[in-house]
This record gives sequence, C-alpha cells and structure tokens, in this order.
Amino acid sequence: MPTKPSTPPPATLPTDEARAWLVSHLGLAGPTYPQGAEGVRALLLHLRHIQLDPLDVIGTNADLVALARVDGISKGDVYRHLYPGLAFEHWAKERCLLPASSFPHYRERSLETPWWGLATRLERLPEKVLGAVLEEVEARGPLTAAELTNHGAVVPIDWSGWKGTGKASSMALEVLWTRCQVVVCGRGPGGKRYDVPHRALPDFARVPVGYSGDEGFARWALTERVEAAGLLSRAGGAHWSTLSPVRTSPLPDTLVREGVLEEVSLPGSPRRYLAPAGFRSRPLQSPDERMRILGPLDPLLWDRELVKYAFGFEYVWEVYKPEAQRRWGWYVCPLLHRGALVGRLEARVEEGVLRVDKVWREKGVKLDDAALDEALTRHARACGAVKVRRRRARVG
Repeated sequence: MPTKPSTPPPATLPTDEARAWLVSHLGLAGPTYPQGAEGVRALLLHLRHIQLDPLDVIGTNADLVALARVDGISKGDVYRHLYPGLAFEHWAKERCLLPASSFPHYRERSLETPWWGLATRLERLPEKVLGAVLEEVEARGPLTAAELTNHGAVVPIDWSGWKGTGKASSMALEVLWTRCQVVVCGRGPGGKRYDVPHRALPDFARVPVGYSGDEGFARWALTERVEAAGLLSRAGGAHWSTLSPVRTSPLPDTLVREGVLEEVSLPGSPRRYLAPAGFRSRPLQSPDERMRILGPLDPLLWDRELVKYAFGFEYVWEVYKPEAQRRWGWYVCPLLHRGALVGRLEARVEEGVLRVDKVWREKGVKLDDAALDEALTRHARACGAVKVRRRRARVG
C-alpha cells in the first residue's frame, strides 16, 4: 500500500513577529506606495484583492483601504485611478477589486461566492434576455443597468429578507458579469458601468493563462489568497469564501510539500496558517507614527480570530446587527497606530463636516490624541469635509 506523502510540521511564529509581518506585508507600516494614481495602482497589484462594499459613511471600504495606505488621493480615487483598463470586479474574498492581469484566470469560469445563486438566476431569466443585453452592451457600452432596454420583470433573489433586483435586464447583467462576458469598467453616481472585456480590458481580454482545468486555477487562486491575507487560517471562514472547496482539498498540503507555501502556528492558538514561501526573509518595514483609520473589511481584519490572537483586539462588524444587539455601533472603524490596534471610532460625513460620534480606546492604551486629530483632519480633507467635530475617547 503506497505511503501517504508527509507534510512538514508547522513552524511556530511568535505573536509579535506575526503582528509585524501582517502590518508590514499589508502596507500599513509606512509610506510603501507612491502618491496619487501611481500609488493606487501599485496598491492593488500588491494587495491582490480590495474588498468592495456599497456602504459609504466616511468613504466606501475600498476608499478606506486606499486612504490608509496611499497619500495624495481623495474619496473615489480608488475607482477613478483604476477604471477602465487596470481593474475589474469579481468574487475572490467576496466581491473584490482585482488587478486586470487576473482577468484571464477568471474568464468564463462563472465563479461565484456560495450565496450568490447563479443557477437560480438562470432558472428565472429567459435566455433571449441574456443575449439581448449582451448585444446591447456590445453595441452601446459602457452602460449602467438603468440605461439598458427594459426587458420586464423577474422574481428577485431573496437572501433571508434581503431582495435582489426584480428587473430582467439587471439580472441579466449579473449573470453576464459572473460569466466574465461583461465587466465593471467604472463606478459613479449612476452606479456601476459595464462594458465588454475586449474594450474595457484590451490588454488582458484574450491573454492565455498557461494552464488548463480547475486544478490550475485553484493553485493560482490559493497562492494569490495567501499573499492577499498574509496569513491564511486553515480553519473555515469568510477569509476562504470562493475557495472554500479548495480548503478541504489535498491542494493546501500539496503546495506546502512543494515549498510553494509554508504552514505556521501561533503560540496559544489551535489554528494553523498558510504563509507565502520564504516570507520570513522578506524585508519588514517598521511602523511609522501615523494613525490609520481602517475600513471594516480591510485585509488586516479579514480573519477576526487571527486579529484577536495577534493583536489582542476583538472586532465584530455590527452593521447588520439590530441596534439593541450592538456593543459598539453601526459603522465602526478600528484605529491602527505604531503597529497596534489601539481603538475604534464611529463617524459620518454630513454637510461638509466629519462628525465623530464616538471614540473608544483599548484598555491599557493611552490613545495619542494628536495622532488621532491628524488622522481625522487628513480623512476629512479626503472626504471633502472642511471641519472635524469629535468627542474625547472613552475606554472600550
């Protein structure tokens, strides 16, 4: 009977080293990127995935990811400097901005997150509508969903009370987008703009990927996800999303045996983590003095258990919780300073003012008020606000 190949035992990564690695690797230690458009483009190539969310309280999550790392930009620049031609949107760690160079790996795969329901959409949508919408985008694009010819109504997708579109033309766009037959090529006040790949991504629409089959895609996607996370827990969770079937396959162990990935453990944690091969030899940047406001879906926060072990910081995004069940607030953003998560705030932009409703400092932390004021002033300017109003911090 053949012997099962052995996987090297995980190496122990001290907690302080894990923390320093994550902050540096994820671009939060200092001025890693150029300013302005060049910096936004370098950021996406480095991070691989920038998770998207439509809520815009003090900027969308993608705005917050960019503003925490790149100088010389304002709210909305993360989209303006990437579209069209340099990015597209698809499922990775949920819906993400992805570098245009990744498009050939996604093309025609109909990749979806577990809750998306592509098959259900196809059951409700006449095939002729799909063809008509694709022809219209080809002929008239780029277009928003509202600019398409009306093809009537469909039964909307219902996610436990959250309803999707009831318009056939909009649902057709969602299907074509999932299949990579159309791509998002812009975002603005009118919503997402769609176009066909050969116009929106001319340098990548027909580039061959150099492998065939699902296994080739899985190898590429898993190494990308590990780079995007820095440390990817082998336990299930939202940090796997579209790659959940890969997590329980032989592939992670195979890549560890091949030396493509490394497996590590953290002291006191029962979990094992996948890391890029040779990550310890990569140069680490020491944290600067700047305080950073992190988006709720910043890559540093993807794995809440890892955040708890490595940073001693408990974070739950409570935006979808009923108000009575919230410990903190509706849209609360963590504060990163000198490589540590030192507090959190709830804020909003209204009538040209960045209003900070609540600030909490972590127990045992002396929050640097000057650094926080500087961070808020910088963020207000990026959001087009002319004033900051905030309350003093209180202990969490």
